[in-house]
Amino acid sequence: MSEPKPTYLSDYRPPAYRATHTELTFDLKPDATRVKARLHLERHPEREAGAALELDGEQLVLKSIAIDGQPLEQDEYALTATGLIVHRVPERFLLDTEVEIAPQENTALEGLYLSNGMYCTQCEAEGFRRITYYLDRPDVMATFSTTVIGDATREPVLLSNGNPVERGELPSGRHFVTWEDPHPKPCYLFALVAGDLQKVEDSFTTMSGREVALQIWVEEENLDKTDHAMASLKRAMTWDEETYGREYDLDLFMIVAVNDFNMGAMENKGLNIFNSAAVLTHPHTATDAAFQRVEGIVAHEYFHNWSGNRVTCRDWFQLSLKEGFTVFRDQCFSADVNSAPVKRIEDVSFFRTAQFAEDAGPTAHPIRPDHYIEITNFYTLTIYEKGAEVVRMLRNLVGWEAFRRGSDLYFGRFDGQAVTIEDFVGCMAEASGLDLSQFMRWYSQAGTPEIDAHGEYDYANAEYHLTLRQRTPATPGQPEKKPLHIPLRMGLVGTKSGRDLPLTLNGDSLGSDAVIHLCEDEQTFIFTDVSEAPVPSLLRGFSAPVQLRFHYSREDLAFLMASDSDGFNRWDAGQRLAMLALDDLIAAHRNGVEKVMDPRVVEAFRALLERGGDDKAVLAEMLTLPSEAYIAEQQPLVDVDAIHAARTFVKQSLAVTLRDEFMALFEANRSDAPYAPEPEQIGQRSLKNVALNYLMAIEDEQGIESAQAQFRADHNMTDVRHALTLLTHSSRTDLADPALRAFGEKWAHDPLVMDQWFSIQVTRPQSDALDRVRYLMDHPAFSLKNPNRVRALVGTFANQNRVNFHRIDGEGYRLLADVVIELNRLNPEIAARLITPLTRWQRFDETRQDLMKGELERIRAEELSPNVYEVVEKALA
Repeated sequence: MSEPKPTYLSDYRPPAYRATHTELTFDLKPDATRVKARLHLERHPEREAGAALELDGEQLVLKSIAIDGQPLEQDEYALTATGLIVHRVPERFLLDTEVEIAPQENTALEGLYLSNGMYCTQCEAEGFRRITYYLDRPDVMATFSTTVIGDATREPVLLSNGNPVERGELPSGRHFVTWEDPHPKPCYLFALVAGDLQKVEDSFTTMSGREVALQIWVEEENLDKTDHAMASLKRAMTWDEETYGREYDLDLFMIVAVNDFNMGAMENKGLNIFNSAAVLTHPHTATDAAFQRVEGIVAHEYFHNWSGNRVTCRDWFQLSLKEGFTVFRDQCFSADVNSAPVKRIEDVSFFRTAQFAEDAGPTAHPIRPDHYIEITNFYTLTIYEKGAEVVRMLRNLVGWEAFRRGSDLYFGRFDGQAVTIEDFVGCMAEASGLDLSQFMRWYSQAGTPEIDAHGEYDYANAEYHLTLRQRTPATPGQPEKKPLHIPLRMGLVGTKSGRDLPLTLNGDSLGSDAVIHLCEDEQTFIFTDVSEAPVPSLLRGFSAPVQLRFHYSREDLAFLMASDSDGFNRWDAGQRLAMLALDDLIAAHRNGVEKVMDPRVVEAFRALLERGGDDKAVLAEMLTLPSEAYIAEQQPLVDVDAIHAARTFVKQSLAVTLRDEFMALFEANRSDAPYAPEPEQIGQRSLKNVALNYLMAIEDEQGIESAQAQFRADHNMTDVRHALTLLTHSSRTDLADPALRAFGEKWAHDPLVMDQWFSIQVTRPQSDALDRVRYLMDHPAFSLKNPNRVRALVGTFANQNRVNFHRIDGEGYRLLADVVIELNRLNPEIAARLITPLTRWQRFDETRQDLMKGELERIRAEELSPNVYEVVEKALA
């Protein structure tokens, strides 16, 4: 195949023509769906007259084409591999086309496809071109009228965007429904669902008194798994009104659960399509984490109604305009309705492990890239999570009141338009009066900024001198970086009093918790009237997405764990203290010397257990060691065996020394209260299960009995799954096999629970994990055509079982490459995402580097989709 060509931001031009209204008619059949499209088109005022009409289209069979009712001759248009060109068109006209597509053959799950006999669509980013010929770009916004025709028996439910305006019966047992969406939208927000579905209904009264009908559509067996999603939707609608003043704008809001879906969910106007894993919950089938994830995703997609739908992005380079802003909004929502400190810890823990790795890898890119080959490869943590962190910084820089004014200005000024990141930041600058031109560099520079901090206390003058130096490492295509505007929230904790000290900088009193602004390569901040020697508490709340280096002693970190007023930094001090001990043990393992546990870590954990705290969820996080993935990101060279051995040693050492304390903690937090996914209960379960985790690390007999009893009690999936994981990950097959067999037999009928069953087995630290992956790939419940199964089995193994995936014989790499090659033909989007662990080959020893590169080269030798080609080429560059 020819080498795919990149698309560049610098080449952006508005379309030669734009659609003002789109009329669609779908006559659904699995192997031959007919799509009639009538496009109301006009020349774009910013483009020259006489240009040809160029429409996007892939895998379409054109049946007819006409302009203003006049069929075109074959020499008046041309079909290409990527679309349709009409050579001469008027300034304003109607274009009628009819195409045929085959949904049942669409394994890529982009455009219109079948999932378990149900028709559904996924059009973001460029899936609409697989449905009909169209201007498939986000800056073409039109009102839509959609008629869906289906078999009344097989497809009794016919859904699309907007409000239903007409329905009726047709010959041969068919029927139709017509939908009108009055709000202009780009085609990536188009949605269609047709099948045998049941609905759960509720309603919401908006702040202006309008009644909105709420519907969640599912297969009949899932009707009892929708309560939490409905309650989450209503909470999100209330929150958006109270926090941003945003009201829903249609009479109907629908969610549909789909089993086969590449993403988590999609915010299509009025008809959100969800991966079933992101909407279905029940105490017996979903964990606390799943309940919270569903709540966050439901909120995220609903919030898109304004930050993404009413105001959308001009081009796909501006993707973070809607995604980063909306992730920030859903994070704030989840923090408000749950434990704010735990939410921040969870988000940052994930961010520092996964997004920092992305920034340091071959596919590193700015929040707004300057080019791409395949846009679906840029639905990344950088776009979403780093984009959200930048919006959070912006909120903190301008203050909440100015941020709200800027948001109102943005939504009001650009309602119904497709805009850029400059438009969003410009509204914030206008509302706050601040110059944000340097801040814009966050959107154009790739990589994770690094801050080296040094502090000294001047006893004679009662001053604290804090020097900060910033640099951003070179990334592909960006060898040189300019200084960023970095807001760093901080405090000084007195070593005698154990309390935050008042901060005075340049004569200004800042209180005891302040934000300082690092804008140059190096700056020194001199705090005066500092009454006692302090330990600095830096980057509170993770106020900027940076790597901060400060040479804390282990005693300083233990002090901050006990005394810092910032919950996030207390947790972070514990992580840093554990990391120092882990670094020593990794070196010991590598050098073949005896491992010795740092007693300061043991005493710090003992103090945590004795002190406890009101927020059990925070305590559970503080008692959790850094993950192997995070430890690896802190090492110059990843030694997976040494990391695994060191972390296991620390965990077992803590469990041995503090065994009685962990047992008491477990017993104190057991409960038979009816399950509720509420913060207090979630924190209690988290703390109990962390304690059980430590007990099972040494396979304590009382711990084993407790794990087995918790598994048998079957009180809720959170406890059952945790117990099953601990039994499965133990060294004793007599514990693992019976529990796995009982769980698998009980839940064989439930795909989402079976995903958990797959994941638990392939994360076993024992050496048989790879054989289990191969065995489970032949299991009747597994299918490469289902993204959830692939992520649960192969993705979980490659990303979370590092010690077995990175086996020195390279068999883990070979297995992943085999799956990627097969998926490249079936579902290129999932294949490109799955390949990520192989792209980090430069972080490993020479033997593993050669093995990983060899598999990447084997993949490159195939006929590749643009998705996989782009990732492999960057990895091998």
